[in-house]
Amino acid sequence: MSLLSQLKEMTVVVADTGDIGAIEEFKPQDTTTNPSLITAAAGLPQYQSIVDETLQQARDKMDKDAVDKDVAMEAFKHLAVAFGKRILEIVPGRVSTEVDARLSYDTEGTLASARDLIAEYEEAGVSRDRILIKIASTWEGIKAAEILEQEGIHCNLTLLFGLHQAVACAEANVTLISPFVGRILDWYKKDSGRDSYPPSEDPGVQSVTEIYNYYKKFGYKTEIMGASFRNIDEIKELAGCDLLTISPKLLEPLAETDGELPRKLCPENAKDLDIEKLSMDKEIFDKMHAADRMANEKLSEGIEGFTKALEELEQLLADRLTQLNQPAAV
Repeated sequence: MSLLSQLKEMTVVVADTGDIGAIEEFKPQDTTTNPSLITAAAGLPQYQSIVDETLQQARDKMDKDAVDKDVAMEAFKHLAVAFGKRILEIVPGRVSTEVDARLSYDTEGTLASARDLIAEYEEAGVSRDRILIKIASTWEGIKAAEILEQEGIHCNLTLLFGLHQAVACAEANVTLISPFVGRILDWYKKDSGRDSYPPSEDPGVQSVTEIYNYYKKFGYKTEIMGASFRNIDEIKELAGCDLLTISPKLLEPLAETDGELPRKLCPENAKDLDIEKLSMDKEIFDKMHAADRMANEKLSEGIEGFTKALEELEQLLADRLTQLNQPAAV
């Protein structure tokens, strides 16, 4: 059996992409997107129709005298949902759609954006049970997610790099967290000057393993979805994790490689571990976050990166609208 087939028997495999063609090829249970993935997909010729349709719908909603910049901004609000709806025609499970990263430290803004996204999906006939709202794992984002979960809006807390973030998410009863394995490895390689780590010593793998064992030890319902992988060895080391979201470039070798894939993470094993239970409030969260140089830097860097991708997407939409407004050549 292929590694991918075996992995699917113990872990929910999620496609980490906005590429609809790749989703059709690998047939994952769920799919995650983020601003960078949506921006990349929106720039591909095969998805131009989704972009153009979203721009036209935005224009139809607005006053006929609306300037192009305002039309592009209106379309920007809806493009992630447009991709999400197409994806949900393929996958049997859920799609994760991210709120504007520029709201990461704004609880009320995050709440408003998340409710708007869910309303748009529901208006299109998509049940909220098939949507995960992605929110950065800041204290403000976690508090927004706690309120949204009470409203029946399920959340995926992303850009998660430390145990303090994971504990706060679990105590907020969020549906799912996405610890970023590869980005943790990147930081440690740069900080230590090392070129590589053995798979079992990979700092990202160790971080997710610690979170998994903590959750299972204390019976939290929040699911763990490892994300941001750099190689298939990281994936193999986390076989048995609740979910793993994997890019097409790594799904392909997993599908093409045969061999035995032993389970590495197991709830029963975690229950026997000697783990100290942490209490969590804003003061403790802030103290632990300040002390964790890696988590502090990678969270800020991730929010900045997603913000840059959103700005690029806004410009892409504005440029495309200019093209559409040009008179056809005779």
